[in-house]
Amino acid sequence: MEKILIVDDSAVQAERLRSILDDEYEVTVAQTAEEGLRRASGENFSLILLDVVMPGMDGFTLLKKLQEEIITQSIPVILITSLSDASDEQHGLILGAVDYITKPFNALIVKARVNTHIKLYQYRRQVEQQSMTDQLTGIANRRKYEQYSITKWGEAIRLHVPLSICMFDIDRFKVYNDTFGHPAGDKVIATVAQTAASYLQRSTDFLARYGGEEFVAVLLGGNAEQVFGYLRKIRQAVENLHIPHDPAVGKWVTISVGGVTVIPEIERSYDFYLKIADTMLYDAKKHGRNRVVWADERMKQLWEK
Repeated sequence: MEKILIVDDSAVQAERLRSILDDEYEVTVAQTAEEGLRRASGENFSLILLDVVMPGMDGFTLLKKLQEEIITQSIPVILITSLSDASDEQHGLILGAVDYITKPFNALIVKARVNTHIKLYQYRRQVEQQSMTDQLTGIANRRKYEQYSITKWGEAIRLHVPLSICMFDIDRFKVYNDTFGHPAGDKVIATVAQTAASYLQRSTDFLARYGGEEFVAVLLGGNAEQVFGYLRKIRQAVENLHIPHDPAVGKWVTISVGGVTVIPEIERSYDFYLKIADTMLYDAKKHGRNRVVWADERMKQLWEK
């Protein structure tokens, strides 16, 4: 069931809207703009119904804040108003509202407009999902990763929790392609991706294909020792697949893993730590491959083997 957020300081009006919609949707009510912003940022809503005239922060100001936040800017907003001035309607549409509903409410009009914008949102979400999925592996692509990493970096700063960035790739993959051919290479990439994805199933885990045979994972929560141990299991799981490699370079297909765990601070950028993860991956390859090298919160290296 799709979720709708109503932001209205009038309990009577909010309840009237809820009664019109709650047979088809899961409806949440916030009675202040501040509560509305907090809920919109922390939950997954498909539509926001926003009253324009509220004490303190009004609807126009909240709409502007919603449009400025990466997490909330894609949620469609219908403004609720008794204002009849065309300039007010124009102002809301310029700020990013998708529609207006005027008071007093007509139940049929409310349902029709809400249903239309929910369907448009579902369609857009489906198209976006397809555009952000790697077709070969079925996991997220680099475009999705770049969007996700910015969001989670900000979330980790706000919550003051550890964030781990991991990079890994398939060892001597060019040799594999040259020996067994590109179709076989594609199958190996897909198999490695699905093996890693089977371990990274928490809501706070994220895995994407970074490019070619290289992958990136972002994990929210957990200290360096815990995440290091987790990635060792993934590395071992890939080796245990026993996919034959060219005997000249190794018996089985394996991966090398590098990463870093950090409690983010606003003074540092995500890209700074991504480069550290990449350096750990380089060290793993330089010292024999098929291993995990990690940097903990104090930038002390953890080595496998």
